[in-house]
Amino acid sequence: MKKGALSHLAVPGAEIAVRVTPKASRNAIIEEDGQLRVYVTTVPEDGKANREVARLLAHALGVAKTALVLVRGQTSRDKVFRLD
Repeated sequence: MKKGALSHLAVPGAEIAVRVTPKASRNAIIEEDGQLRVYVTTVPEDGKANREVARLLAHALGVAKTALVLVRGQTSRDKVFRLD
């Protein structure tokens, strides 16, 4: 997804729900049926996949990755990030 492609969601304080697929064949963010699906090639160990999801999401939103905070779903495939 291009940088800033999801900029319409980049509202301070917004919570963004995503469904994550780790160990995918490629990194991608797909918006389908109003839900964001994030595919990452990283393995889900020691928070590596969470960091990669935050990096990809921040890039697509056009914000710094430090502006995203994982509020729910540390070990789940369904995650919620808050934009500070």
